[in-house]
Amino acid sequence: MNAPENICLPDIQASLDERKIVIQKVGVKSIRHPVTLKTTSGTQGSVAMIDMTVMLPAHLKGTHMSRFLEILQSNHEPISFDSMHDLLKNMLLRLEATEGHIDMRMPLFINKVAPISKVESLLDYDVTIKASSEKGIIRYILGVQVPVTSLCPCSKKISEYGAHNQRSHIIISAELTQDLAVEDLIKIAEQAASCELWGLLKRPDEKYVTERAYDNPKFVEDLVRDIAVALHQEKNIIAYEVSSENFESIHNHSAYAWLANDKRLAQ
Repeated sequence: MNAPENICLPDIQASLDERKIVIQKVGVKSIRHPVTLKTTSGTQGSVAMIDMTVMLPAHLKGTHMSRFLEILQSNHEPISFDSMHDLLKNMLLRLEATEGHIDMRMPLFINKVAPISKVESLLDYDVTIKASSEKGIIRYILGVQVPVTSLCPCSKKISEYGAHNQRSHIIISAELTQDLAVEDLIKIAEQAASCELWGLLKRPDEKYVTERAYDNPKFVEDLVRDIAVALHQEKNIIAYEVSSENFESIHNHSAYAWLANDKRLAQ
C-alpha cells in the first residue's frame, strides 16, 4: 500500500486557464501568526495579521495556497528590512511568481517613563510592515500609528483662560532604502505633537502634560508639516505619507490632514 505522500494526485492549480486574464493579487489574507520584531533594544515578540499574495499569470488556473503558510512558518528571523526582503524573495521563488506583496500589522509595546514621577508603564503602537515586488522593483514600507495630544492654537489665542485639546492619531508610512527602527518614527511623531502620551501618569505628571501641551499648541496642519520636515531629513527614507486625525473635544467630528512626498521626484 502506497504511503499518502507517494500517491500521485492531479495538480489542478497548475492546469491551463483559457480565459487569459491576469490576477494581480492572489494568496492568503488575515493570517494571525506569531512574529519577532527587531527593535532598538533588541527584539520583541508580537502577533501579526499577515497578507501574502502573488501575481497569477493569465495561463494558470490557480496558485498553491499551502506554500504561503509553509514559507511563513519556516521563517524564524526577526522582522526587519533585510529579513522581509529575504521572505519576499523566497515567496516569489516558491510560488514561481514575478510580482508579490507581503503586508504585516502588529502591536508594539514600548516601556515609557513618566516625565516627573518616573513611574514606568507600557504604551502600545500599531505597526505596519510591507514588502512588495512590482515590475522588478522591490519596495519596503514601514508604518506606525502614534497617539499624541494636540492643543488648538486658535482656542488658546482667543480664550481668556484655557484652551481645548484632544487626542490625535498620527500615521506615518515611510518607504525605506535601508533599515530604520520603528521607534525612530514614533519619536518623530511624538516630538512634533503638543505633548506625547504615557500609559500611566501621577498627578505631578498630569500637571506637566497639561502645561506642556498649553505651551506647545499645534494645529493638525502643524503636526503633519513638522513631521514631514523631520522625515525629509532622514537619509534612509525615500518617500513618505503622513496623516493626523484630531478627535475634537468641542465638535462631533475630527480635524484631519494628510500629505505625501516622494524624494525621487525632486532628483
